[in-house]
Amino acid sequence: MLIRKLFKFENAHIVRNCTSDRCKRSIHGHSYKVELLLKASKLDHGQMVYDFGLLKGVIKDLYDSFDHAICFWQQDNAGYIEACKNFSARWVSLPVSPSAEQFSRIFFYLAQQVLASTETQNGEGDVEVYSVIVHETDTGYAQSFAEDITNKQMGLLNLDQIEFSEQVKAEWADPEMFDKLIRGIKFQNPSVDLQVKL
Repeated sequence: MLIRKLFKFENAHIVRNCTSDRCKRSIHGHSYKVELLLKASKLDHGQMVYDFGLLKGVIKDLYDSFDHAICFWQQDNAGYIEACKNFSARWVSLPVSPSAEQFSRIFFYLAQQVLASTETQNGEGDVEVYSVIVHETDTGYAQSFAEDITNKQMGLLNLDQIEFSEQVKAEWADPEMFDKLIRGIKFQNPSVDLQVKL
């Protein structure tokens, strides 16, 4: 069974080496929509794949890190990167170019890592990320699947290669959240009282 959670954010970027002259030469922004699709073959004690409320924690904080931020590829021009850092309090440095295709991989990877680092408390089963769809515009989107995350031709993804600005980290519910994820410290979902009377 699949469930879908929708996230939204505003973001600016340059996509170097693309065909469109405007996109590869000028900072521009999009109103992004991110669809996170989770799958499982069993339901939890609440008869859910994964409680939507649980997606308002670490995953939402990570996705929200991209809102009103500028994203740049770590291999971009050093002067441009320095300007992004100097003139924007909210920025995200990525090991891949910030195209819709790579955003879908990044968001898949982040959710995958959070789920793998989460101890569940309500009988959740084999919950995993099925797919992520990133809508860059109303008419264009990119969709990634598990095989895209490990595809070396698309670029390797590692948590320690993603960097968030200090302002972004300060706005997280837990400013150490990403560091904990990198270090493999487990997140724990809230415990559930199964004795609720109907």
